[in-house]
Amino acid sequence: MARPIREDDLIASISDALQFISYYHPADFVTSLAAAYDREESPAARDAIGQILTNSRMAAIGHRPMCQDTGIANLFFRIGINARIESARPLQEIADEAVRRAWLTESNPLRATVVSDPLFSRKNTGDNTPAMVHVEIVSGDTVSVHVAAKGGGSENKARFTVLNPSDSVTDWVLRTVEGLGAGWCPPGLIGLGVGGSADKAMAMAKEALLDPIDMPALRARGPASKLEEMRLDLFERINALGIGAQGLGGLTTVLDVKIRTFPVHAASQPVGLIPQCAADRHVAFTLDGSGPASFTPPDISLWPRELATGAAQGRRVDLDTLSAQEVASWKAGETLLLTGRLLTGRDAAHLRLTTMLDAGEPLPVDLKDRAIYYVGPVDAVGDEAIGPAGPTTANRMDKFLEPILSRTGLRVMVGKAERGPEAMETIARHGCAYLIAVGGAAYLVSKAIRSARVLAFHDLGMEAIHEFTVENMPVTVAVDAGGASIHRTGPLRWRRPAPA
Repeated sequence: MARPIREDDLIASISDALQFISYYHPADFVTSLAAAYDREESPAARDAIGQILTNSRMAAIGHRPMCQDTGIANLFFRIGINARIESARPLQEIADEAVRRAWLTESNPLRATVVSDPLFSRKNTGDNTPAMVHVEIVSGDTVSVHVAAKGGGSENKARFTVLNPSDSVTDWVLRTVEGLGAGWCPPGLIGLGVGGSADKAMAMAKEALLDPIDMPALRARGPASKLEEMRLDLFERINALGIGAQGLGGLTTVLDVKIRTFPVHAASQPVGLIPQCAADRHVAFTLDGSGPASFTPPDISLWPRELATGAAQGRRVDLDTLSAQEVASWKAGETLLLTGRLLTGRDAAHLRLTTMLDAGEPLPVDLKDRAIYYVGPVDAVGDEAIGPAGPTTANRMDKFLEPILSRTGLRVMVGKAERGPEAMETIARHGCAYLIAVGGAAYLVSKAIRSARVLAFHDLGMEAIHEFTVENMPVTVAVDAGGASIHRTGPLRWRRPAPA
């Protein structure tokens, strides 16, 4: 008879796994990203990859999150039909208790991101519950769990379609990836689920991202099946698009393409596509009743120690003396080093600000000639000014740009990824600028923040308006006051003919 698996062992194992993946990349991701850094020819993309690798090593050593978006917990259970879990609680409750314990760990608190009501109040649950639970009953008497944390930037770029059986999946994937922009924080992975039903295809796409990275080996030996041939072809064609790290233009957009398939109705071809960002976080364990799981960190020697970045060569900018004339002198693609007072604000804060403007109410902060950073930071621990504080996807704030810029005098925005066409026109019309920090380098970015305080909207938690004091915070001019965009010119420069 199988040994019973204690509820506490299952909870502790999941909780420890979620903490573990918050600061450790999988070894195969580190190795693949380091190889991409070595072969990258685009200076901007190489610098971005260098920052991501530096951040990853710092997070591994410091045991702090590699990304401020510590994600939603995705738990994939494979429960043996003969396994015995000593618990009277539903599996969802067990999973949620594990997530709660992980997110509220005092030595490394994770950012609470989940809101309870998706339609109306959208109130933060405060502990990142509930988890997204997937269960498969299999043979055997053990319980295996693959634990992943999925950030919103890449999750928001998930796509689904139902093609005709005669349509090309490859063509649809290429069109879709090219249209995703950089909000999913490449370089990363693309997971595909083909077949089954709508829900099955999407579940397969997400699970595919958990498979080991084996593209270097596949390229070296050549494909041994049509599916491997398709993976290799998509890998080459996606990278030939020239999107590059952070959408800046470069040789590497994806490190691997994963595909899972399932039998399907003769009239259908459902396809799910889910990208995985540079914060690739997952680990698996199996319990057999002998106790909780333990996790072995990757060898720190996997990370390159010395990485050349261009941040130290940037133009120094005093945020406390911003002027229209200075902002007009910045050019798309230029590196800046920001020093001074930097406001923060994301979706919820922007909604409140514009609502107050419409109602004729005074704003709680003066935005004139200021810079605002689209960020929801992790809480500080110890002597930190703030926890990991990387940028969020900027185009979610596009709809707020016109009222904010025209009625407050805001001068500069900082985020990640591209802005939409109308947003770029608005930025240029008001003589403003949009800058980007590297998504996936949150812990590294936080080291440039010397102090932090909440100025307004305390009830919004991580979405409250903070004021950071920063010193030499590296950013790139993404959209300058003339409307030029590095996210347009960079990929065009590095786009290559598709492989024959």
